[in-house]
Amino acid sequence: MRHFLFVFLLLGINNSLYSQKSEIGNWFIYFGNQKINQNWNWHNEIQYRNYDFIGDTNQLLLRTGLGYNLTENNNNVLLGYAFVNTHKYIPNSDQKQESNEHRIFQQFITKQNFGRFYFLHRYRVEERFLPDDFQVRLRYFLNATIPLNKKTLDKNAIYFSTYNEIFVNTEKPLFDRNRIYAALGFVINKNFKVEAGFMSQILEQSNRNQFQIVIFNNLPFNN
Repeated sequence: MRHFLFVFLLLGINNSLYSQKSEIGNWFIYFGNQKINQNWNWHNEIQYRNYDFIGDTNQLLLRTGLGYNLTENNNNVLLGYAFVNTHKYIPNSDQKQESNEHRIFQQFITKQNFGRFYFLHRYRVEERFLPDDFQVRLRYFLNATIPLNKKTLDKNAIYFSTYNEIFVNTEKPLFDRNRIYAALGFVINKNFKVEAGFMSQILEQSNRNQFQIVIFNNLPFNN
């Protein structure tokens, strides 16, 4: 745990010192997934995205949804809603322009386990209600996780996690973005884990990199 906290702190200090020079931002993320009963679950999510380490807001994203397990642990469908508040810099200016986006989304998640390797596939469709526009976007997310000091992802496990997610529009331009991510994480107990990582985001006409500090909460309703 001490080693993980050291890495966590080092990432934060490094990002704070060099974010302005390298244009590296930081995302603070909370993922919640509460089990309602054997079949139903409630997803809740907060993402606070910054242009630098903290204080220069880029986006605030709030996402929630109701899911249903097709099988007990490995296959889940979910219908959800997201609100995105964006603060975007006006070109050649220090001023920002604020806008709001509303989304409805549908997704399917399937999980696989091969020995110590854990895989997660997520297929998501988003209906995006933008200011003066409506768009549909498709997303595919593939995550791989492996515990480093244990054989399973149970209490006190340190793990390595990586993912790739591609975004495709249903109208031109078809390519929206691609995200590549790698992180170290720590399992606190069966309900909580934390991780710190780095993501490279490739956009149509530019690239953007950011650190991510993430808390996962899978606490059941009846705990």
